Formats: sequence, structure tokens, C-alpha cells
Amino acid sequence: MQAADASAPASPSAASSSTSSAAPQAQSPEDKHAQAERELKEEEKQRLLGVMPQFQVVMNGQAAPLSAGQKFRLALHSAVDPFYIGWAFVIGGGEGELADDHPGFGWGAPGYFKRVGANYADNVNGALIGNALLPALLHQDPRYFRKGTGSFKSRFAHAALSTVICKGDNGKTQVNVSNVLGNYISGAISNAYYPADERGVLLTLENGTSVTLFGALGGQLLEFGPDISRLLARHHKPKPTPASTPAP
Repeated sequence: MQAADASAPASPSAASSSTSSAAPQAQSPEDKHAQAERELKEEEKQRLLGVMPQFQVVMNGQAAPLSAGQKFRLALHSAVDPFYIGWAFVIGGGEGELADDHPGFGWGAPGYFKRVGANYADNVNGALIGNALLPALLHQDPRYFRKGTGSFKSRFAHAALSTVICKGDNGKTQVNVSNVLGNYISGAISNAYYPADERGVLLTLENGTSVTLFGALGGQLLEFGPDISRLLARHHKPKPTPASTPAP
């Protein structure tokens, strides 16, 4: 009986059940949106060393595509983060005045706050245009998809190229038009608030090119930042105290 049962053909219902369980089921648009929302909420909590935002990093290199609304939300979440506001005050204003950047702004408190405003405006423009508006229109993902494994050389190249290569909403690799074009559009907008003697095509090209090149360096921090955090955490991990031996 056991041999006969084993050799008997499976019933049609069993066969169809086996086939349906083996075949992958495509996600519905609603399921994809819900998955993207869950992943986005986790990404919005990511910080390097607990301080520097890494909201736009997909740590495991795989994520559901974002909707247009989610792209704008992520960009705004980054733009209003206290870290970037503080960056504008410390680097844009303080370091900018010490380095004699944009002398047309003047000196003292008025010049300092003008530098702060210009630096923060650059950040907001770049976030909204390059990380939200253009990605929504061109169906490109504004996030950095971390490689995380492989040789240092391959990871370094992956991070550096992220400023000109991105992932589309269709999951395919694309030229990062959103980022590059967004940098130059933001550079053009900066003509509205930088000193009059600096405005023009040169300012547009200078700001757009510098932000694009800086993005290649910033990509290294996004790629290797988590590794650095783990090394520091391991280094500062307290050593276990030896167990005390009971007295005889």
C-alpha cells in the first residue's frame, strides 16, 4: 500500500497547490507602497555616530521604490534636520567668514548671517530639486544604495560613481540626471542671493560642479560610515570584568 501510494500521481488540486506555492507572486502597487513606507520610516532614523543624518542611505542595497510624495517627504526631513541647520551656522557662517568666502556679504554679524542663509539655502535647494522634484519627474531613486561588501576598491568606485549613476524606480541602473542637473539648477538659483559681484554663469558652474564633486567624496562617508561606527563601537566596548573566585 505504501509503495502504491508513493507512486500514485498527485491529484490536480495538489499539483496546482504545489505550482502556486513555487511561483513567486508579484507585489501589488499598494503592497510596494506599504513596504516603501516601512523602509522609509527606518531610514529616517539613521545617523552616523548618532549625529550625522544618513536618511538617504539604503543600508542593505535593496529597497522598494518611493512614490513622489515619499521622495518629497524624505527631502524635507533632511532639509529641516538640526544637523544641517547647525552646519550652516558653523561651516557656512563661521568657517566662511574666517576663510574670507564671499567678501561681498561683508563682515560682522550681517555678513555672518548672510553666509549662514546662503549656505542653508543651497542645502534646501539641492534637497528639494535634486532629491525630490527631479527624481519624481524622472522616476529616479534619490537614495544611495550601499554596497556594503566586496573589495575596498569596488566599494570606493561604487560610492564615487553614485553622484553620476543611480537606480531608477524600475530597479535599473541609470545616469543620475536628477543629481547632476539638480546641482546646476540649484547653482543657477543661488544667483538670487549671493553677492552681486559673484553672480552669473561662472557662479552657476562653480556651485554646480563643486557640489557634484563633493558628492563623490560624500558617497565614501555613506558607504564606509557604518563600518567606521562599528569599529569605534568595538574599540570603546568595555572589557568584561573577570569573575571573582569564591573564597575557600
